[in-house]
Amino acid sequence: MPRAIVACMSLSMFAPVQANENEIMGFIVDNSISNIGHEFYRFFTERLSDTSRLDFNLVVSERPSARWGSLVWVEYERGIVYRRFLPPNTAELKSTAYEAADFVKEEITRRKIENLLQDTIDLDKDEL
Repeated sequence: MPRAIVACMSLSMFAPVQANENEIMGFIVDNSISNIGHEFYRFFTERLSDTSRLDFNLVVSERPSARWGSLVWVEYERGIVYRRFLPPNTAELKSTAYEAADFVKEEITRRKIENLLQDTIDLDKDEL
């Protein structure tokens, strides 16, 4: 099955939350390559969909290495919020992905609160 179809199928599992008229929220894009990366993505999205409203978009990417395992990172608003090497064995992959999902959720919440408390009286947000 082509990768684009798999990505669309996995994205359709989540009910998008309408933030405003221009943005659709609730997508977690899978840019992983290896089986370990796909399994991490599956456990990561499972945990996030169980514990949060998904009012944000994320991209899960991977750079596999035969020697070191896989480097996995999660991007939120074009910035990396989580990065970790996954070892070649997958014994603790589920707990690692769950911890990553919890960390990412907390980091996104922290960033949203910081944006709300940011003093932008004389400047617009895109001018900062």
